[in-house]
Amino acid sequence: MAAESVGGTQTVERAMSLLACFTEEAGELRVSELCALTGLGQSTVSRMMSALDRMKFVVQDDRTGLYRLGPAAVALGTIAINGSPIFRASRQIAQNLAHRLGIGVNVAELSGFTFTYLCNFEGALAPKSFAMAGRTAPLHATGLGKALLSGMSSDRVDEYFAKTPQRYTPHTIVDRDVMEAALEETRSRGYATEIEELAFGRACIAAPIRDRAGEIVAGLSASGPLSVLDLQAPHQELALQVIEAADEISVALGYSPSHSATAFAAL
Repeated sequence: MAAESVGGTQTVERAMSLLACFTEEAGELRVSELCALTGLGQSTVSRMMSALDRMKFVVQDDRTGLYRLGPAAVALGTIAINGSPIFRASRQIAQNLAHRLGIGVNVAELSGFTFTYLCNFEGALAPKSFAMAGRTAPLHATGLGKALLSGMSSDRVDEYFAKTPQRYTPHTIVDRDVMEAALEETRSRGYATEIEELAFGRACIAAPIRDRAGEIVAGLSASGPLSVLDLQAPHQELALQVIEAADEISVALGYSPSHSATAFAAL
């Protein structure tokens, strides 16, 4: 029984490692590429991919032999997102805000030292040709990330910066002291900003979302190209709308609105 249990666990781990190879950057993959990425033998990969194909977690192109993720993977992702209380509380609020602002509005959930997008809606002024749900992003290089970092203890932030974070552009904050100043500003005014820190030509403004206990567990951001979202100019009205939407979600999660009075006063 013990040997059977170990073998079953190993099979699951191998299957999951194969599914994890499918990223947006990788696209479709052939068996040889999956072998190189996982270190598994060709016979093992071929056997497991055939099983995953039968279960529709992957689909193989009959002409090229390449694999891509299948409908069963999509279904699981959808079930996971729909099961999130944060997603359920924020979906309509974020959609309405995107419609009013005309730019992109995103909601993301904190997960360790990164965050995962739960939903995004695009206004007419900032369209995207792809979905953000399920994507992850670093905390130090985004407005959403700063909003999430602002709720962490100093020790946790120190832990994040113990290993120098990646610099994505010349504007990315990788210095702990510089980040502390940015987080103090975020806490005092109730929102964070990001201008070309993750990618050139992009900006965002974000506010934290709190749970019933008052802990920052997620964030909401409005984002778009610099040609549309000029954060160098006065943006208090936009900040107020982002904070109001984030607070509305927090209330839906059980947070008391009285705790957010100081953030509004800062504006």
